[in-house]
Formats: sequence, C-alpha cells, structure tokens
Amino acid sequence: MKALHAAAGERLSVLCLGAHSDDIEIGAGATLLSLVDRGVRLDVHWCVLSGGGEREREARASAVDFLAHAASAKIEVMTFRDGFFPEQGEQIKSWFETLKGRVDPDVILTHRRDDAHQDHREVSRLAWNTFRDHCILEYEIPKWDGDMGQPNLYMPVSTGALQRKIDLLVSHFGSQRSKQWFDAETFRGLARLRGMECRAPEKYAEAFFAHKLLLA
Repeated sequence: MKALHAAAGERLSVLCLGAHSDDIEIGAGATLLSLVDRGVRLDVHWCVLSGGGEREREARASAVDFLAHAASAKIEVMTFRDGFFPEQGEQIKSWFETLKGRVDPDVILTHRRDDAHQDHREVSRLAWNTFRDHCILEYEIPKWDGDMGQPNLYMPVSTGALQRKIDLLVSHFGSQRSKQWFDAETFRGLARLRGMECRAPEKYAEAFFAHKLLLA
C-alpha cells in the first residue's frame, strides 16, 4: 500500500471521485485548497460520474476554479444516470476498470461507504473494489437523511480556504440553491464542528473516514 506524503514542495497525485457535480467540492474542497496553500504540488484527476446540461457545465466550471492553482489537473464528467447508480453497476464498473489503467494516484478521495445515498455508496464500493492497494479517504456529505458518522481522520483548514470553498460552491451551483441544506451556514457549521473535534488551529476542518492506512 502506498504511503501518503504531503509536505510543502512535494508532488501529490490525487484522484477525486464524486457521484454528482458538487460532491467533491462539498466533501473535500477546502482540503484541496489548503494543500495548495501549504505548498503541496497537486496533480489532480477530477471525476464526476453524472452530468449533462446545466449540471455538467456547473461541474466543469467549479472544478476549474477549485483546481486553478494545482500543478496539473484533468477533469472528467460522465453521464451515468443520477439516482440509478446501483442499477448501472456493470457499466460503472467497466468505467472504473478503464480509469485504473489511466491513473495511479497517491491518494483517492471518494464517498463514505455508509453514505445514505445509493449513488454515493456505489462509487465508494467500486473505488475500493478497483483500487485495492491505495490510500483511500472517504469524505462526508451533509443531507436530509441525517447519516453523519464518526470520522477518524481530520484535515484542519484555514479560514480563508473554507471561505473560498463556500464562495465557489454558492457561486457555481445555482441548480442546488433551492435545496434547504445547500447554504453557507451548513458548510461552515459542519467545518466548525469537525474543527472543534480535532482542535484545529483556525477552528475549521474537513473530516474523512480512513479504513486502511500505512504508517511510514
């Protein structure tokens, strides 16, 4: 299993997986921005598995802004049907197999395996099934289901990085603003709670679920 190194000046290859157009940003956006701020040279492969029309345009524009200062970035938006990922398992698995032949990341950011959303669980399941010898960190997405768990890995983020994350989310995802949970208060509140749990220097953090780690 690969060890994870993220010191200033070092390169870090990251595969970001999201079922929907705003998932990666919500779950790990401030982490990615903070790593760049700390001088880590990120090589990012950013994959959104559902899209089309407005959602695809939002996904691509948001990814471009979040990755503006990465060392390199590749963005993919697929067209699997939103809400029906388990029923499309064979096709999505085939896509994952092609992805495995194209990337060999240091770390993978994906959905939590116990997420209440069926699309999220399917992406997580196939990430673990496909990348069996990699460092996989599962991010969390707040939602109506009330499925927040007890994470075991924290990434303290700066106040500035969190604010940039929130500003970019609100500005890019107009299609989501009508949803009651999609607002700055939700994103800042969760980050403050996770920051409290890990005593983050600037009070904010993003949290992940790490099921398999190598101590190097």
